[in-house]
Formats: sequence, C-alpha cells, structure tokens
Amino acid sequence: MQPVDLLIEARWVVPVEPHGVVLEHHAVAVAGGRIVGLAPIAQARAQWHATEVVALPAHALIPGLVNAHTHNPMTLMRGLADDLPLMRWLEDHIWPAEARVLGPDYVRDGIELAVAEMLRGGTTCCNENYFFPDVAAATYRRLGFRALVGLPVIEFPSAWARTRDEYFDKALALHDDLRGETLVGTAFAPHAPYTVSNESFARIHLLADQLDVPVHLHLHETRFEVEDAFARLGARPLARIAGLGLLNRSLIAVHMTELNDAEIEHCARAGVSVVHCPESNLKLASGFCPVARLLAAGVNVGLGTDGCASNNDLDLFGEMRTAALLAKGVAGDARAVDAPTALRMATLNGARALGWEERIGSIEPGKWADLAAVDLDPIETQPVYHVVSQLVYAANRRQVSDVWIAGERRLVQGEVAGMDMAALRANAQRWARLIAAPEPQ
Repeated sequence: MQPVDLLIEARWVVPVEPHGVVLEHHAVAVAGGRIVGLAPIAQARAQWHATEVVALPAHALIPGLVNAHTHNPMTLMRGLADDLPLMRWLEDHIWPAEARVLGPDYVRDGIELAVAEMLRGGTTCCNENYFFPDVAAATYRRLGFRALVGLPVIEFPSAWARTRDEYFDKALALHDDLRGETLVGTAFAPHAPYTVSNESFARIHLLADQLDVPVHLHLHETRFEVEDAFARLGARPLARIAGLGLLNRSLIAVHMTELNDAEIEHCARAGVSVVHCPESNLKLASGFCPVARLLAAGVNVGLGTDGCASNNDLDLFGEMRTAALLAKGVAGDARAVDAPTALRMATLNGARALGWEERIGSIEPGKWADLAAVDLDPIETQPVYHVVSQLVYAANRRQVSDVWIAGERRLVQGEVAGMDMAALRANAQRWARLIAAPEPQ
C-alpha cells in the first residue's frame, strides 16, 4: 500500500474537470499537500494507507472556490455606504473613508476578517486588489491562504506610494520578495483606464511581459465609463488598452458590463480572461456582463465578489447562483450558464484567469489539495437528483463543513482553524467606530 497523508472519502466528488462529471462514493488521496489520485472508496482503501482518513458520507467534495476579484481590506467597510451609484459611492464615501484609515493595520485586520469569512464559505484562493500589498501578502502567507496579490498602480498619491515611480519601485521589490512562494503570487493591478495614464500602462505592459505576471484591471465597468472615455479620447477604453498592447492572455479584465460583438471577438482572439462580479454590478447598477456571449465566443470567464463595501459579502455560492440566473435573464435563454458552467466559473475558470490552472481549480492528480466539502444532508438540499444543480441553485455557504488548502485543514466541521472569532468580531467593531467617527472640525 502506498502511504499518503490524507484520504478524504465522500458521497460525491465533483472534480470539475472533466466537465460536468460527478463521481459517487469516491475518495481523494493527498500527500505533501498535493492530490495523488482519485478512486472508488473500496479501491482507495486498498491502494493507499493514510495517516488521516476523513469520512464525508453526505457531502459533495469540490475544488476550493476561487474569488477572482476582491478588495478584502474593505471587508471593514461592509455596509458603510449602500444604495448609491458607483461614482458617488466612491468619491463621496469610500475614498474619503479610506483617506482617514488606510494603512498597514487596516489592511491586515480587514484581510483577517475576510479570510475567516471566505474559509467558512468554501473559498480557498482570492485575487486581491488593494494598497499595501506587502502587508496583504504577509497576512495571507501567515494565515495559510492562497492569494494573487495585486501591485497597485494609480496616478494619484496614497498612503502606500506618493509618486508613479514609487508605485513601481515598491511593486518590483515585493515581486522579488515573493519569488518561490507557493501560496502567494503577484499581479500588476492598475486601477482603471480613467485613473491610470498611457505612460503607466506602457510600463506595466513591459514589466508584465518580463516578469510573466498577470495584469488585473477594472475595465468597461459602466456605460458612463465607456461613453465618457469615447467623448474625451475618441476611443472606447478597451480599444485604448488594446492599442497599448495589454489586450492579451495576461489580462484579467474585471466587470466588462459594456461590450459589443467586435470587442467580445477581440477578447476571445487575444485570450483575455473576464471576471464577472454579478452581485456587485447589480447593487451598484453598473450593468450586465454578457456572460453567455463571452462563453460562446470562447472567452474564459471567472467569478468574483468584488469588495464587501459594494457587495456586501464574500459568498461565492451566492455569486454562482446569481451569475447563473442573471445570465439566463440577460440572454433570454434558460440554457445559458448551466450549473456545471457556474461551478466551473467559480473554480477552474477563476484559476485560469489567475494563471494558476495548473495548480488549482479542479480535483486532479498533481494539483494542490485545495478542497471544500459541502454537506447536502440538510432538508434544504433534499432530495438530491443532480449534485451540481444542488450546489449552485439550492446549497448555501453555511453548508460548507470542511476546507483544505495545500492539504492543510483550515475549516474543521464549520470551525475556522487557528483563528479567534471573538477577537475578529471585536476588532471589526473597533474599526467600525473609527471609520464612522465624524470628521474633526
């Protein structure tokens, strides 16, 4: 018998790849943090001798969910300024609040709160987009959470950097510091076309190619953004980005609510990945990403929550359901974004957007054992006819019982390992008092 560290026996295993497959009464073997193999339970018991065996008799075992776009420090601003359009929300509320509190402690504490929430909802990886990426990277690494950390670039000074050169110098230094890390990587994260200059985009293009890292960009988020850019510059933002050489396989284009057929075809040819944030887009009335048309054209589409200031949660089960339902309504086709596709968007497609499809996103031998177990025994998910449909349309994040990242059990029967929930709650409340405090006169 082959020795392994862990054998997880589940009523159902949903590997995601092959697409739409559900394996009944199967086990997943893990050694050295990676998946060794999958087999029927009886065969697995004969083939592998495990140090630890976890039995999940009423559960679906799925790949850990990938939140492909978020601003996790902003979890501390959950519900701060709701029911406002995007630019009023940003300019009148969020940016002023950030100016008062933005710093290393805020970033660390917000991410700690977010990681606890994500683990409880089956998310094992995120694409972080915020200031103080050095603090973010250190926090994710300390908590054993997988993250692609954005290296911010924006044309105005912040608490993180005062000048364009300082943004780039700090970005390159952090990228170098994280070489060889298996849990945490980097991407360039220019904020948006309306806050980043052509000069900065050209520099990002050069460096991203040299360093082989993705570029994470808010793009075509609203109709106003597109129309305003055309009025000022005579070109839609995507055309401008393409002209600067950034429309390629390294680009993670977030939101993309305003797209014509030619732009969709251009994205498909270029290999761009799109990250759909359905609930944030709905809440801010930003528009509807044409997900069905993108997928039909061959564009890779992942899912993100955006930040808690605009969502107001980090619940990828909710995003899967909303994405599937919204796509049907937008396309006028009940077949658009079926359940297996929605799950794939939240797992393997998100991993592919981050450039990590060889590491995570599906339950395949050789990949890291980033896994989530969903208990389908509650009456809310009974009876079970189609497991993946149940996961997308009926299950909720509170049914996630166990989570592993690189083979380490980070959620144990609903309890987050190694994190003090009472302390997190008290700290969040302390930050709320600071953020909501009136401006000194």
